[in-house]
Amino acid sequence: MKRIEVVAAVIRKGDKIFATQRGYGDWKDWWEFPGGKMEPGEAPEDALMREIREELNAEITVGDLIETIEWDYPAFHLTLHCYWCTLVSEGLTLLEHESARWLEASELRSVHWLPADESLVRRIESCL
Repeated sequence: MKRIEVVAAVIRKGDKIFATQRGYGDWKDWWEFPGGKMEPGEAPEDALMREIREELNAEITVGDLIETIEWDYPAFHLTLHCYWCTLVSEGLTLLEHESARWLEASELRSVHWLPADESLVRRIESCL
């Protein structure tokens, strides 16, 4: 089975978490924490800062690792490294996603999360 290693930013502002809606591919319209694939030899934190610049035209500070999720999708195995992050400045521009929302803890289950990201929601709820 194909293996993919990615990073995800759980961007926190006060008691809200930033979520993005995919605008392409097999999982179009599903919600996720922004991020993406790591390049060979790239540290997870560096990959995350690069991906957020590419996807959201934003700068972040990468904090602690929340957890690493191993998930089997039908076509590949995913290793997902999830980090707490904060914005360096307020501006976010959607360059790849079709929509985004700042969600409070009570709203986290109001969107249709990708399966691997869904497993992270429970962990985040307990921290907000």
